[in-house]
Parts: sequence; C-alpha cells; structure tokens
Amino acid sequence: GITIDAGTVESPVLLRVGNKNGNSGSKKSNPSNPTTLSDVYFRVGGPHIGKADVALEVNSNDVLIDHTWVWRADHGVEGFSGDTERWNTNIGRNGVVVNGDSVTATGLFVEHFQEYNTVWNGERGQVYLYQNELPYDPPTQADWMHDGIEGWAGYKVGDEVTTHRLYGGGVYVFNQNNPSIHTENGFEVPVTPGVRLHHIMT
Repeated sequence: GITIDAGTVESPVLLRVGNKNGNSGSKKSNPSNPTTLSDVYFRVGGPHIGKADVALEVNSNDVLIDHTWVWRADHGVEGFSGDTERWNTNIGRNGVVVNGDSVTATGLFVEHFQEYNTVWNGERGQVYLYQNELPYDPPTQADWMHDGIEGWAGYKVGDEVTTHRLYGGGVYVFNQNNPSIHTENGFEVPVTPGVRLHHIMT
C-alpha cells in the first residue's frame, strides 16, 4: 500500500524491479518466492506537475503485480490554463514496461500515458484484468501519432514475444480535449499461436 509520485524533474523510471538487461549478471529469478508488488500506485501529475519517462519497469523474472494503478494526470489541480499546457508539461511516456519473463499481473490499471501505456516484452506473461483509459489531452492528431499510425495502443505485446496471455482487458478513450482525434488500435500483439487475448473490449 504505497503511492509513488513523480516530481517536477523528469525521472527515467519511478520504480524499477531488477536491473535492466541484467546489468549485473543474469536476471533475478525465484519462482517459489517471487518479488510481489501489492497495492502499489503511481501518479504523474494531478496535485502538482509530474514528469517521468516510465512509471513502472519490471526487469526481473517471476514477479507478481497484484492490484496496481499507474496514472498520468490528463486532468488535475496543477493550475494549468488548459489541456494543451498539461500535455506538454505532465510528461509520462509509458506506464508499465515488463522485460522480465514469467511475470503475472492480477488487477493492472494503467491510464493516460502519452505513448504505449503498457509494453510487455517478457515471455510467458499472464495478466488477469487489465483496464486502460487513453489520454484525454492530446492537443492534435499530430501529437497522437507514431510511424504513420494514428494513436498508441493501450496494451502492446512486443513483436518478438511468443507466449503471452491476457484474460479480461479493456482499452477506451474519451477525447475531451479534441473529439476529432482517432486511435487505430486498442491492443497490438504479434500474430503467433502462443499469444492469446481473451475477453477484451475497446
């Protein structure tokens, strides 16, 4: 039960579990005693300006994420004159990035980040209940584009992943700032037999 708040100086990551790319050797792994995050919350902006490249980065194997809410403020009480100012000030590119293998999430809520909200690069990931609201506040379609694609998916499974399961997932958007903005994909996954999404909605 902890909330991690981004500050006004941009952080590369608010919470990192394990070393990225196994910088001090092989990834930590203990299936019988996993690292567990229970009721851990992240906030980028809202009551004050916040900036973070990534909120939660999981590099270790065999991690359990149990009820985690990861939020970038596309609305709040920071004193901005409008959403365009907020979009350019409350910086949060990715909410969750999972690089470790055999990571399980039960109740994962990720909202309003400015690029892929969740990126899952590890093998054998399992997610039970995923909720994502895309950001309200992109000023224009040009601000919400990449590689010729309109918008960023709320849930992205890495192109090289061969095994992944999601059970019960929703990605939706309320384009309050500019109703003409379009998002092509709620979910993006590789086309391979081992990657399966069950009961999803956009």
